[in-house]
Amino acid sequence: MRCALGFCLIIVCLVGCASRKPMPSNAQATSLLGKPLFSPEVPGDQRAKLDANLAAAQVAFHSDPSEDNAVWLGRRLAYLGHYKEAIDVFTQALERYPDSAKLLRHRGHRYITIRRFDDAIHDLGWATDNIRNRPDEIEPDGAPNARNLPRSTLNSNIWYHLGLAHYLKGSYEHAAMAFGMCLDFSRDNDDKLVSTSYWLYLSRMRTGDQAGAAAILQDIRPDMDVIENQSYHRLLLCFKGAIKPGEVVQGDDTLANPTIAYGLAIRRVLRGEAVAAKTDFERIVANPNWGAFGYIAAEAELARSK
Repeated sequence: MRCALGFCLIIVCLVGCASRKPMPSNAQATSLLGKPLFSPEVPGDQRAKLDANLAAAQVAFHSDPSEDNAVWLGRRLAYLGHYKEAIDVFTQALERYPDSAKLLRHRGHRYITIRRFDDAIHDLGWATDNIRNRPDEIEPDGAPNARNLPRSTLNSNIWYHLGLAHYLKGSYEHAAMAFGMCLDFSRDNDDKLVSTSYWLYLSRMRTGDQAGAAAILQDIRPDMDVIENQSYHRLLLCFKGAIKPGEVVQGDDTLANPTIAYGLAIRRVLRGEAVAAKTDFERIVANPNWGAFGYIAAEAELARSK
């Protein structure tokens, strides 16, 4: 019986492998809907600067393959859409620095980008063990904001991306727990507070914890000092009823901003407007910005619906 079962499993595997199309060698990932994903086009006015930054990171790393230089080389590769190469850099560096929370945080982020959520959860969960009882630290920005003020930290980013990986898998209770932990590291500035509160609100709503979700909105005010995450801020104000959906967009092309597009679509889901929301999700994934969290979330909604 054991041999017969093994033979059947082999046949199933062969059939499944034969029916799966191989991913093109130049693709960075396969979408949750089975579509190959290629490095996005970088506008010419940004490309020269990003190329120069990558070249400098390569020189720094080859002269000193330190933990921080490996982190920056991987980040610079990812900014240009070379996600697989970035993951390779982080993986090789982890052989030298196996307990590096920084390397695990960034590899976990890029595993999310290429839709490997379980691998992201593994890395980011491991990173949470490594930061336990250690002081938090500012994470330098790769693209500084208008005030040149870094707004995130290592600990907040680890918990934030762990929450995202769970959310994108549809594991909303685990996502709510991770974002709840992230909130402990997110109260020192309003950018972190609104981004964490947004995903925590959605996670709680989708577990049926409406009271817990409503509690999150109590700290959201129109006059918050938000430098980077205005989209999350306006969406939260909309969820709270302080502004209307049209005010969230503020004249922008909604679909050009996957964060806003997904937020307004998931608001429809929460209001029981599933058919209209599905149309919105389909419009989001018809656009090229496949690395954005709002895009990945819309893709995950469609994949689960099938």
